Amino acid sequence: MGRHTLEYPKTKTNTVRRKSDRANYALEAIHSLINSSPLLNVAFNTPDNDSPFPTILPMIGHMGSFDRPSADLGDPLDLYLHGYVSSRMMNLARSSSSSSSSSSSSSQDKEQEQEQGLPVCISASHVDALILATSPFNHSYNYRSATLFGHATLVTDDAEKLYAMELITNGVVPDRWRTSRQPPTPAEMQSTSILRVSFSSGSAKFRDGGVHDDRHDLEDADAQGKVWTGVLPVFSRIGEPIPTEYNKVETPANVTDFVREYNKQNEEYVLAAAKK
Repeated sequence: MGRHTLEYPKTKTNTVRRKSDRANYALEAIHSLINSSPLLNVAFNTPDNDSPFPTILPMIGHMGSFDRPSADLGDPLDLYLHGYVSSRMMNLARSSSSSSSSSSSSSQDKEQEQEQGLPVCISASHVDALILATSPFNHSYNYRSATLFGHATLVTDDAEKLYAMELITNGVVPDRWRTSRQPPTPAEMQSTSILRVSFSSGSAKFRDGGVHDDRHDLEDADAQGKVWTGVLPVFSRIGEPIPTEYNKVETPANVTDFVREYNKQNEEYVLAAAKK
């Protein structure tokens, strides 16, 4: 019997309304997109700020589960984000955690505490192609986008903090944590804070395929004789490694393999999506 595909429940917060046929609520699809994004947009409100605008920060993070390290992308996961210990977001999360602790009973579990953390919205997106139609109103992108809604709390357990640091580092380049200088110094540990984001809902939206022209444009011989239509694939690529002036080590296999596989997989996906 096949594995059941888990999805985030549809709510008024995460339900896709415009072009709902492009929506995807599967945990695996959403978590994969988050983990493949070099930067995540993290939005939160600052209640002590006189500005009416929300704050949006580019941050580095990775999905995982400290309690269940073997969990895959199709399972419920947390997002770990790292930042400077005294940054505004870390201070807000610290305050939210302190407020939760003081107002919670000792019997509350971690999930209940996380729901009282700092509310955040996480988004990520990839552009895979530029779609050029006969009319500018039918131009589009091939894209992958995801949005998650949850609550952020500060990680205080040292073992979980190290787990998250390794997870995030290896999310940049596989096996980079082990192949870099270890262990972290006390100063490095003290200057870095980790947030754990537990999600209550999320959704993704994908557009693939080619040009979708209106029938009247397809039947317009004059327009078809003047306007170029087609798809411009957009590839995200990593270039050849450039060592530092003081480097004395050959480029390790985990780096060269990662560059090759990243470029290969990205190009294959983009070209396949354009042909759907």
